[in-house]
Amino acid sequence: MAHTAFPEGRKFDLTAIGRLCIDLNANEINRPMEQTMTFTKYVGGSPANIAIGVSRLGRKTAFIGKIADDQMGRFIRGYLDKEGIETRNVVTDTTGAVTGLAFTEIKSPTECSILMYRDNVADLKLSPLEVDESLIADSKALLVSGTALAASPSREAVLLAVDYARRHGTKVVFDLDYRPYTWRSEEETAAYYNLVAEKSDIIVGTREEFDCMEKFEANPGHDDRITASKWFGYTVGIVIIKHGKEGSIAYSADGQEHRARSFPAKVIKTFGAGDSYAAGFFHGLLSGWTIGKSMEFGSAAASIVISSHSCSDAMPTAAQVTDYIERCGRGEITAG
Repeated sequence: MAHTAFPEGRKFDLTAIGRLCIDLNANEINRPMEQTMTFTKYVGGSPANIAIGVSRLGRKTAFIGKIADDQMGRFIRGYLDKEGIETRNVVTDTTGAVTGLAFTEIKSPTECSILMYRDNVADLKLSPLEVDESLIADSKALLVSGTALAASPSREAVLLAVDYARRHGTKVVFDLDYRPYTWRSEEETAAYYNLVAEKSDIIVGTREEFDCMEKFEANPGHDDRITASKWFGYTVGIVIIKHGKEGSIAYSADGQEHRARSFPAKVIKTFGAGDSYAAGFFHGLLSGWTIGKSMEFGSAAASIVISSHSCSDAMPTAAQVTDYIERCGRGEITAG
């Protein structure tokens, strides 16, 4: 039994709001960025990756965001359209803002980093007046990215979108997605993250991201149970805390803990794992699966993506994830 009952009769399974940017992934891997000479361009940004991932799994998705009026912005819109994602609420900026860039460094399968350019970016210019209430009303779930809370007017646009979701019974999924570069202070981050978390139905983040949210609270041991239990006093039904290679733990409002096995992978890079995990997990919940089965599906999807050079392009179909799980079960795939 899934712990979040999604509304029926909606056109869209998931609408995401937040960051749309460009990932430039290093082609010369196993070396520092200083020695990297060429990069391959992909659509990026956590909410974009998750929306693409959910769409690849056969779900109807939409996006609320803002793109630059340039070649990169047009590339992003074209890619979303090609993936079957509704873009009627993807607004084009008119102020001269630019597309955010994320250069990736792949020193080794375990040493990966991201160099982000986030000055005057279009995605943070989305205003409250540009958020389509009817789109949120016609969605089963609204995925909110924490990065979109980092600056105005995007911050207010997201808060309004969450209010629209609550008004129409649309479930709110909060992906903490903390990028320190965009924020002015840890206190600011904690304040706005808590505002959205209090109105969410599902919260997903790393242990470090939850630590940021607990800036003003007493949890010196970084205890996952203390973190999760706080939110069950609000509207939250599921809290997922990710611990990297150690896997994830999902806590549900009925007091249960859920863990999923990890799958072997021939790892090329580590980034993209969280977004593909989230896409697989949400697909499971939307299918009415148990939390455990949904986590397992997400874990397998993540293993596929970290075995690939890209994030968005590598998002698997449902058949590919099922096949991967079966092949792992037969011992055909091993870590490497």
